[in-house]
Amino acid sequence: MQILDGNLVSKATRDELKIKVAQLVAEGRKVPHLAAILVGSNGASETYVGSKVKTCEEIGYKSTLIRLEETISEFKLLTAIEELNNDPDIDGILVQLPLPKHISDEKVINAIDASKDVDGFHPVSVGKMVQGLPTFIPATPHGVMLMLEHYKIDTKGKNAVVIGRSNIVGRPMSILLSANTQPGNCTVTICHSHTKNLKEICKEADILVAALGRPEFVTADMVKEGAVVIDVGITRVEDTTKKKGFSLKGDVKYDEVAPLCSYITPVPGGVGPMTIAALMKNTFRACQDKN
Repeated sequence: MQILDGNLVSKATRDELKIKVAQLVAEGRKVPHLAAILVGSNGASETYVGSKVKTCEEIGYKSTLIRLEETISEFKLLTAIEELNNDPDIDGILVQLPLPKHISDEKVINAIDASKDVDGFHPVSVGKMVQGLPTFIPATPHGVMLMLEHYKIDTKGKNAVVIGRSNIVGRPMSILLSANTQPGNCTVTICHSHTKNLKEICKEADILVAALGRPEFVTADMVKEGAVVIDVGITRVEDTTKKKGFSLKGDVKYDEVAPLCSYITPVPGGVGPMTIAALMKNTFRACQDKN
């Protein structure tokens, strides 16, 4: 069993981007500029956005963090996005999800200029991805593909099972794994809450991607020996033995599943760091596309 180390691959990706940015600076060219909007003070969102801003600084990108009150109107948020759309110095825009219930995720995502959609959620980006055209790929699935590529995991002709059908992870993951690329060329099954015989389907998977947000849902009796297991889930679970009062758990029961696997991602330290690395790659691309 080999651990797919997201911290290691993420660092390699960031180091590569750092060299490219240094070259841009040396040539007197524009460096990428990422703008992030954070609505409210959700603890997990604060952490994610903080990591993104810190990574921008590390690589040499410019970053702008816009904090807005949780009570902000949808109209004012859309106005803030429009200002960023019209700012020629901003290359990438992300609005940290989830948003307060009175604001439509769909309207917000659609309001972002597709050429600055570094999260890869805009319908234009999604449509291009489905057609196999160059575009921004949603950061988490993109990060998973970068990890498979780094470890040279052979995916061609393999059976892949994705548990979860969200627009952020499950659906794009299925499209990327089935694409005529390497990694890719898998035969993909998407499972969800209404799937019958879930355990039997998972047991047939050469590559199993767990992205449903239920801690330790995938157990040893659902995993084929020698499978590649990608755990996208990360949930805070109350834990009185920890100083913070919680532990971070993935969707896979790691201790019992890991011995069966050829490769497995840990939580934390697996897919999480790759999500940010992929976002940074998207931001670099947005800047290059404009210049």
